[in-house]
Amino acid sequence: MKPLYFLILFFTLPFLISNSSSHEYYVSVTEIEYAEEQQSLQIISQIFIDDFETLLRKRYDEAITLAVEDESETVETYMNRYLSDKLKIIVNGQDVNFKFIGKEYKDDITYCYLEIENVSNIKSIEVTNQILFDVFSNQQNIVRLKLLGKNQSFLQVPENDTCVLKFD
Repeated sequence: MKPLYFLILFFTLPFLISNSSSHEYYVSVTEIEYAEEQQSLQIISQIFIDDFETLLRKRYDEAITLAVEDESETVETYMNRYLSDKLKIIVNGQDVNFKFIGKEYKDDITYCYLEIENVSNIKSIEVTNQILFDVFSNQQNIVRLKLLGKNQSFLQVPENDTCVLKFD
């Protein structure tokens, strides 16, 4: 049943995302892909602009407006701080920190680009994703892992916010 749910959610997500600024589903997608040649984990987190703006206003500064021409220079600092607090990655039993590369806006989505450098010999990866759980009680986060020939997706909710993928 879960694989079917993921497929339905995966194929309907673009429709949900391309809707108007209002939506009835609270979902984010975080893709983590291993770039073997660069020995890095490359991460893209996709978060609805209006949801992210709501969070940043509540947490940091009520005057923040995203995706505008004169966006505050501190927006990326706040995004980095928030993502560092809510997205935790453990590789081979060790906490690793990502570097916030930047962000861009497309349609109704904020794309945050992150990277973890100097990663090799991956035996396991654990991802805890609590993005927007502190603002929306019905928030769901999809984590898609593409590592060492394995592609796996996980649905994370506030009661179950961690996934693990092991390589033997």
